[in-house]
Amino acid sequence: MNKVIVLLGPTGVGKTGAAVLLARSLDTEIISADSMQIYRHMDIGTAKPSREEMSTVKHHMIDIVEPSESFSAGAYIDRVVPIIEGLHRRGRVPIVVGGTGLYIKAMTRGIFSGPSADWALREELLSMEEKEKGSLYRYLQKLDPEAASRVMQPDIRRIVRALEVCLKAGTGITELQKKFTRPLPYEFIRMGLSRERRELYRLIEERVDSMLSGGLLEEVRDLLPLRPGKTALQAIGYKEIIAHLRGEYSVDEAVRLIKKRTRNYAKRQLTWFIREAGVLWSDVTGLFTAAQIHQTIALLLKNRLT
Repeated sequence: MNKVIVLLGPTGVGKTGAAVLLARSLDTEIISADSMQIYRHMDIGTAKPSREEMSTVKHHMIDIVEPSESFSAGAYIDRVVPIIEGLHRRGRVPIVVGGTGLYIKAMTRGIFSGPSADWALREELLSMEEKEKGSLYRYLQKLDPEAASRVMQPDIRRIVRALEVCLKAGTGITELQKKFTRPLPYEFIRMGLSRERRELYRLIEERVDSMLSGGLLEEVRDLLPLRPGKTALQAIGYKEIIAHLRGEYSVDEAVRLIKKRTRNYAKRQLTWFIREAGVLWSDVTGLFTAAQIHQTIALLLKNRLT
């Protein structure tokens, strides 16, 4: 079975530079698994690889859609498969790098799209919830107890989607997911990078400061006339600066919020990835250069590509 290397970990841990060195050593290319780096004109705040890094090693799935466009995990897989197949035909082992757990899960464990959205049904369900709080969660518990056990009660969006699938398909979403969800047909070698929490948070805060000094404010100002969509506007760093530009709070408060929300995001990423089975973890605490981290990755990969 053809192999695919996946390098995952929280934002700011040091994946990008190390992945470039790994790709050079293996004479291959990188596929980004970052849900915000797909957008054009959003470079600084999404921490895209530098021009030098992208000129050294070819990167895929970066700058592929406009900020006004929506993009899903299903669309990601549709675009990624031909890239992986093309690299395999040339005898290369693709390197997937990123921290968007949903994209990586869609590759390694499969994705279930389900019936199309039914906005009338959704409105009806939301009306039920407005009349009686918690009624939708109890309804889901009745129709699909296993799905309900995986959803936190306040997450009304996921509850509504699970109910929508149940009602339109005539069966539970759990059963459909088990039947139709299939991983991509490759051998995934998953490697995870982690750091001591305080060190990771310090690096995150330093990177936010670097983004501000590197022109994040100006980038956001230039982005607004392009009418970015809801997804792009949810990117950490952009929504806070936009709020500042609208006069909602000072630049210092915007920076404080960016740092706080990025730390929280990194924590959620770690929680997501730690649950994944089969990840080869490496603690890179105290390692600050791409070369040092690459050496650690190379040791993890030893004897796994033959």
